Amino acid sequence: MKLVARASIIVGAFFALEKTLGFVRQVVIARTFGLSAEIDAFNAANNYPDLLFALISGGALAMALIPVLSEQLEKQGKTAAWALFSRIGNLLFLATASLSLLIGLFAPVIVTSWWGVAPHFSIEQQTLVIELMRINLVATLLFSMSGLMIAGLQANQHFILPALAPSMYDVGTLFGVLILVPKEGYTLAGITLPAFGLGIHGLVYGTVIGALLFFLVQIPGLIHFQFRWTPRIEWKHPHVQQVIRLMLPRIGTVFFINVVFLAQDNFASALPAGAVTALVYGWLFMQVPESLIGTAIGTALLPTLSEHSARGETDAFRTALNITVRTILAITIPCAVLLAIGIRPLIGILGFDAAGSDLVTWTVRAYMAGLVGHSLLEVAARSFYARQNALIPLITSLFTALVFIFTGLLLSRRLGAPGIGLANTLVFTIEALVLLWLQEKSLAYWMQFGKPLLRVAVVSLIGGGVVYLLQHRLPLATLSTSVGAASSLAVMGIGMALILPFIWSEIKLLGKI
Repeated sequence: MKLVARASIIVGAFFALEKTLGFVRQVVIARTFGLSAEIDAFNAANNYPDLLFALISGGALAMALIPVLSEQLEKQGKTAAWALFSRIGNLLFLATASLSLLIGLFAPVIVTSWWGVAPHFSIEQQTLVIELMRINLVATLLFSMSGLMIAGLQANQHFILPALAPSMYDVGTLFGVLILVPKEGYTLAGITLPAFGLGIHGLVYGTVIGALLFFLVQIPGLIHFQFRWTPRIEWKHPHVQQVIRLMLPRIGTVFFINVVFLAQDNFASALPAGAVTALVYGWLFMQVPESLIGTAIGTALLPTLSEHSARGETDAFRTALNITVRTILAITIPCAVLLAIGIRPLIGILGFDAAGSDLVTWTVRAYMAGLVGHSLLEVAARSFYARQNALIPLITSLFTALVFIFTGLLLSRRLGAPGIGLANTLVFTIEALVLLWLQEKSLAYWMQFGKPLLRVAVVSLIGGGVVYLLQHRLPLATLSTSVGAASSLAVMGIGMALILPFIWSEIKLLGKI
C-alpha cells in the first residue's frame, strides 16, 4: 500500500478517536446546558478566536507552508527547512499575539454591531459572549503555534502526532465540563469527581487547558525531527517571502470561508434560543464523516501532490487527483444518504426535548447533504496549493461568501436553522465543483466519472431504503435512548454492508496513489 493510503488510514484512525471523544464531550455539554442562552453565548464567542486561528496558523499556514517546506526538504535538507520554519513561526507568533490583543480590546464592538456575531442577543447574553471571547483568545494563541508545528511535522511526512493533538484538546475540554463546570461532582465508577461550580466559564477554561495539551503533544515530534529554533524573522528572506506570497491569498480564502460561519451565527441570533447551538451540532455530525474521509485523505494527499508538482510530474499529479475524487465520491455519497435517513435516534443521546431534537435533526440533515461537497473541497483546494496557486481558491471563496450571505439570509427566514445549513451545503458544494473543473477542464476527463457515479448513487439509494424500512419496522422508538441509538447505528451498518461490495473497487484505488 502506498504512502498516501497508509497515511490516510493512520490519520483517519486518530480522527476517529478524536471524533469519539468529541462526541462524548458534546453529549456531556448538551446534557449539561441543553439548548440554552448561555451555551448559545459560548458558541458565538468562539467565532472570532476561531477566525484568528484559521487566518494565521490554521489552514492558511498549512496550505502555504507545507509545499515550500517540502521543497526545502527535497532540495536543501532539514537545516534549511527548520530555519525557514523558525522564521515563519516567529513572525506568526507576533502577528497572532497582536491581533488577539486587538480582538480583546474591541470585543464589545465585534459582538454587538449589526455586522457582529450576536447583534440580536440580549444585553446579558452579549456581555457573556464578550467575557468568554476574551478568555478564549488565550487558547487561540496556543492553537496558532500548534498549527505551525503541525505544518512542520506534516511536511516531514509525519501525521501521527498532528492527528493525535485534537484528542488532547477533547481531554482538556472534558476536564472542563466534568470538573470545572458542575456545582456537584459527577460520580464515575463509584468515584465522585471534584466540582468547581464555574458554570459556562468552566467550559471555556477547559478549552484553554485543551489548547495547552494540543500544543504540548507536538513537541516530541519536533525533537524527533531535530528541530532547531532560529531567533530571527527576516521577513525579506526569499523563502519567507515565498510563504507569505502563498499565505496572503490563503488568508483571504480562509477569511471568506469564515465569513460564512460568522454570518450563520448572525442570522441565527435572530431566531429563537437554541438556533446557534443547533447549527453547532448540525456541523458537528457532518464533520465526523467529513473529517474521517475528506480531511484525512486531503491531509495525507497534500505533501504527495506537492512533491509531484515540485518534480514536474504532471501525469502522476492528475492520476492522484483522479483516484482521490473517485474514492471520496464512492464513500461520501452512501454515508450522506444513510446518515441523513438514520440520524434521528442518535440525536436523542443529546437529551433535548422533542422540539429541540427535531430542530437539531433537520439541521443535521441539511448539513449532511453537503458531506460530498465539503469532502471534495478538502482535496480540490489542496490541489491548487500543491501547485503553489493560491489565487484561484481565493476568488472562488469570495464568491462563495457573497452567495451565502444572500441564500443564508433568505433560507434562514423561511426554514430557520435548517435553512442556514442548507445554504451552507449549496454554496460549498458549488465551490468544490468549480475548483475541480478549473483544475481539470477536459470534458473527457470528467466523463469517466459518469458510470461509477451512477452506480454509487443507485446502490446508496437502495441501502438508504433498507435503512428506512428497518427503522420503521423495528420498534426503535420504544427502546431506551442509548439502546435506540446503538440499534440505529447497527441498522445503518447493515445498509453500508449492502453497499460496500459495489464501491470496493473505488476504495482499493486509494492504495495506488
